[in-house]
Amino acid sequence: MKILIDICHPAHTHFFHRVSDILKQRGHEVLVTSRDKEVTLKLLDEHRWSHRPLSAASTSGSFGLLRELFTRNIALWQVVMEFRPDVMTAIGGIFVAQVGFVSRIPSVVFYDTENAKLQNLLTYPFASVVAVPNCYEGWLPKAHVRYQGYHELSYLHPDYFTPDREIALANGLSSDGETFVLRVVSWKANHDVGETGWSKDLLRQVVGYLGQKGRVIISSEAQLPDDLQSYLYQGNPAEIHHVMAFSRLFVGESATMASECVVLGVIAIYAAHTGRGYCNEQEKRYGLLKNVTNLDVDALISAIDELLSIPLDETKLRWQTMIDEADDVAEYAVSLILKVGNKRSFKNLNDPQ
Repeated sequence: MKILIDICHPAHTHFFHRVSDILKQRGHEVLVTSRDKEVTLKLLDEHRWSHRPLSAASTSGSFGLLRELFTRNIALWQVVMEFRPDVMTAIGGIFVAQVGFVSRIPSVVFYDTENAKLQNLLTYPFASVVAVPNCYEGWLPKAHVRYQGYHELSYLHPDYFTPDREIALANGLSSDGETFVLRVVSWKANHDVGETGWSKDLLRQVVGYLGQKGRVIISSEAQLPDDLQSYLYQGNPAEIHHVMAFSRLFVGESATMASECVVLGVIAIYAAHTGRGYCNEQEKRYGLLKNVTNLDVDALISAIDELLSIPLDETKLRWQTMIDEADDVAEYAVSLILKVGNKRSFKNLNDPQ
């Protein structure tokens, strides 16, 4: 079977890494199309994936995003006419859904972000199937399926990923104390339109508080102020998960990185105005994450102190419960892609293959 995977964000590279490997091992032909956003192309090259860049992420607001949608759809359609895939897949999936609808090629869209309302409105009606975690709280089209787990389990499940302390140390982990990972974002993604994040003063105060307890590493999409440059992550982007796995706590604006830490067994704080169903489940069902929507230093320090008070043995027990209850997300994704590619009835997509 011929399968096209569209990679539009660094996290999508991680999600599809094992999925692509499994498909290739089983004799299927995979073509990857890519988008120049942050370190996406660097990660693809690190994984030695052959890929075709089709566009660069827009930095000019809603108009720029719409312009990119138009130009990238044309570029993707041209690739599709040349490659003639049996099925296309992506996370978010606006491009594969729309091009797939026009070209009559089935599309499988994986997603977990409820507040991306405009993108979902422009994607879901055109997708052949939308696959979401059980904890997804937003509107879905009729042709959808659910699974137990999170995107991050497709690449950070302990069966697939083994953290290496030496790699972590080489990329900035403290050798003689605790390490805290912070993440700030640029708020330029399509689901971020109209949203704002941490102020520079808030970031400084959180860095100052955590800096009294150990080493602070900041992963940042945006340019940091001069006085915070020394905290910027300087390691290999492809190896940051090793650092995260040995850190004591994550605090930041990225729901994806918060969930990645939870999947790695590290407590996390997701601090942003908008929530996610998976972050809600990781807080309410497993107690491994704290959602903070009131972006002031007192609220964040309170959440930091609350999570750091949880004994490490208890954290490990909660993490193991989560892992035991989750599906094998990579295998689930492979099975779903092949079923849709074989044009099986959508009514049977949750059945064993």
